[in-house]
Amino acid sequence: MKAGFLEKLIGRLGRIGPEEVQNYFLRLAQEKGFLETVFNAIQEGIIVTDSNGRITYLNAAACQLFGIESENAIGKRLDERVRGLDWEALTQSGGPVSRDMEIFYPQNRFINFYIVPLVIEPRTSEDKIDISSEEVGHAMILRDITESRRTERQTIESERLNALTLLAAGVAHEIGNPLNSLNIHLQLIERQARKLDGPARAELQESIDIARAEISRLDSIVTQFLRAIRPTRPQMHPESINAVVEEAVRFFASEIRDRDYVVEQELQSDLPLLQLDRDQMNQAVYNVIKNSLQAVERRGILRIRTDMDESHVLVSFTDTGGGISAENLSRIFEPYFTTKTTGTGLGLLIVRRIVREHGGELSIESSEGKGLTLTIRLPYIDKRVRMLEAGDSERGA
Repeated sequence: MKAGFLEKLIGRLGRIGPEEVQNYFLRLAQEKGFLETVFNAIQEGIIVTDSNGRITYLNAAACQLFGIESENAIGKRLDERVRGLDWEALTQSGGPVSRDMEIFYPQNRFINFYIVPLVIEPRTSEDKIDISSEEVGHAMILRDITESRRTERQTIESERLNALTLLAAGVAHEIGNPLNSLNIHLQLIERQARKLDGPARAELQESIDIARAEISRLDSIVTQFLRAIRPTRPQMHPESINAVVEEAVRFFASEIRDRDYVVEQELQSDLPLLQLDRDQMNQAVYNVIKNSLQAVERRGILRIRTDMDESHVLVSFTDTGGGISAENLSRIFEPYFTTKTTGTGLGLLIVRRIVREHGGELSIESSEGKGLTLTIRLPYIDKRVRMLEAGDSERGA
């Protein structure tokens, strides 16, 4: 629209005829359609509201970001269509505001909101009537910054994990020395015990055996902890993910029975074999089930389901626990962060590390009070390439 067009139209409103008014309206409609085409073509979301926060325009990108339809959103308050948005806090400054926010529907994304108030500047008409300045609404530009935030998160996670690995190695070293010393002294005590006779020798030997078993168990725990935090390169072999799940469930059989816990398994029988390090993947599934058992009270339910799509095998774990709030969900992979009184905050961090070592990914969906679903996605071995149809190659040429 040419500069000054609206000003000229406003100035001539009292002197133009019906036909000329129709021409002006047609021109305005054409200009509006052109601008909407341009706005819908750009990737950034655009939302325009009136002074009461009611939506007067939004482009296709904004609809996609928030999972709403333009027809159902026009005329509605923005904070009604985007629940959790603090409209007053975003607009109270009276000037441009830039804020980063995390949204969870329809997808978990990070969005940068840039909001500018729309103000009609004061001007004087040809009839010398002063028109004072007035705030008529706000324009909002939405930019998806998910990838940059995730890259930043991954860098921070890597630094934290490196620090955690160094700490774990130091702790393991400090624990290892006393364990070796204890083992040596037990050997000396055992030699002295052999000089005794009767019940005293048997009782002392029994205590020595118990102490040695506990030292061995503690050494094994430290070793497993180090392997989990700093896993060795996976030794891949064709394995059944269903067998891994069944083995992990059997490990918890007695605890499941004692707590009246129900584990429902829906394991698809025709899944392809996966290239897995069975021990590491078993540890990952073990940690997931253990988390579910800790999150659910007696007589809870855990549903384990395996399935596949075009490129991945999916293993989902859905429990009936208390779920996780949106605030805590964003921190769930931080080292030592836990909502449990006895948790270490390392379980899911270890699970994701193992899954990523296998070329897969981990996702979690939850809301407070409504349980949690954790999904492991693992690529299957025979999906190396995707053949294109002839038409696809011709279009790419």
